Amino acid sequence: MMSSSGVGTTITAFDMVLAALPILAVLLLMTLARWNAVRAGLAGWVIAVVVGGWRFGATPLVVLVSQIRAFFLSAYVLYIIWAALLLYHVVNEAGGIHAISEHVSHLTSDQLMQFLLLAWAFASFLQGITGFGVPTAVVAPLLIGLGFDPMVAVVGTTLAHGWAVTFGSVASSFYAMLAVTDVNPHEFAAPAAFLLGVAAYGCGIVAAHVVRGWRGVARAFVPILLMGSAMAGVQYLLAGAGLWNIAAFGGGAVGVIVGALWAWWRAPTAETPRERPTMPLWLAVNAYIILLVLFLLVTFVHPLGNMLDRVQLTLPLPAVETTLGWQVDAGRARPISLFGHAGAIITYAALLAALVYARLGCYASGVARRIAQKVWRSGVRSTGGILAMVGMALVLDHTGMTYTLARGLAGLVGRGLPWVAPFIGALGAFMTGSNTNSNVVFGPLQEEMALVLGFVPAVILAAQTAGGALGSGLAPAKLIVGASTAGLAGQEGRLLRATLGYGIVLLVLVAVGAAFLAA
Repeated sequence: MMSSSGVGTTITAFDMVLAALPILAVLLLMTLARWNAVRAGLAGWVIAVVVGGWRFGATPLVVLVSQIRAFFLSAYVLYIIWAALLLYHVVNEAGGIHAISEHVSHLTSDQLMQFLLLAWAFASFLQGITGFGVPTAVVAPLLIGLGFDPMVAVVGTTLAHGWAVTFGSVASSFYAMLAVTDVNPHEFAAPAAFLLGVAAYGCGIVAAHVVRGWRGVARAFVPILLMGSAMAGVQYLLAGAGLWNIAAFGGGAVGVIVGALWAWWRAPTAETPRERPTMPLWLAVNAYIILLVLFLLVTFVHPLGNMLDRVQLTLPLPAVETTLGWQVDAGRARPISLFGHAGAIITYAALLAALVYARLGCYASGVARRIAQKVWRSGVRSTGGILAMVGMALVLDHTGMTYTLARGLAGLVGRGLPWVAPFIGALGAFMTGSNTNSNVVFGPLQEEMALVLGFVPAVILAAQTAGGALGSGLAPAKLIVGASTAGLAGQEGRLLRATLGYGIVLLVLVAVGAAFLAA
């Protein structure tokens, strides 16, 4: 990532095994031993420090500098995560999430269209803001309430919003990749949005197939084409314009609108009258409208953006070198704009929306405490995992272990890297439960392999993050969340078996796209 080599080019199989040991430890501990991301990440960190010092010449100063950088990189991503959780719970406590789903489900009694609207488009819309298992946790019970089988509800929702994961959670996975690699964000955004756009069509087909098989896919071909084109196209345009924070959010929102218009025009209406939704649609979505406006203002009104970016947190760091000659240049830790960061913008939107909801009497007493408790419970779990994983990744980078592993793997994979990169990303997300974690652990590795083999790093990293986005839907950690809210606790094995085949097909689709871009 930030390193330059003074080491020789000879890499032994033993060096490769040792360099891979921290990553393998994390993956095995999370799958076989069922450790959480915090414990597994800490174990990987310890192994990285020990192996780095023993075999790769890491000094205490090298480790210290790596961890200062890791702290700032983690804080950059966590600022977004905590703010996104705050926004979600502000809306949810007001009844906004439930009201949005009511408006969607009241459009039509056609179950196939209901499923596409909720599991594919609405879950993707939620992923654009919050993520971290929330879309499945929210949407699956709504689908069950509409009469869908719990297994179908969880499997379909988990898989259908995978295309929105990288630019979802206000682009936290995208920012994580920028934090641990040297890729140009604009060069990276375009191929990533392209591959995820290809995946969007696949996710829609999977959603229809889960509900009605190939007959359902055939019957829903036109809405899948229309909604998929809208979601993929809007995400690509927003990502290309540098609006990464709202790319998935915008794509999901337009997908809901296009699907709703199609349902209103073509799908059969309910035979019996239904109760009116509990909240007007404009009020339910006001937080997201505020967020969109704020992001547009900060992005395009440059004096405002410059003013908010005046206060930045960072630290100057010295050049360091291992005893074997691996060098890391002097520089600054990643700057964090205290008032202009994406996390700050989301926080402003959450506070403004809370004022609107409170003024209109949407909250019950004690709401502030409830929101704080829910944000804390959710945020703490993410925080520990991010800190541990980023800390380990930066030790690997600053000791030359990532470079060693990349050079070794490059010799094994060769020109087939574009076909393999999505599966590496999916493996990391499957094991850690997070596209963000997968990008942190494997992003630097894939960047090094791309450079060694002569591929454009942005394309390979796009394949990595697209694979990680889809792989996160197969992660046991995500399936547990869905199972817990759908009454399927203890049946995660069944869910995994049901999702695995679909997931592999989606990954093959992304691999084909990556090979096309890399040709």
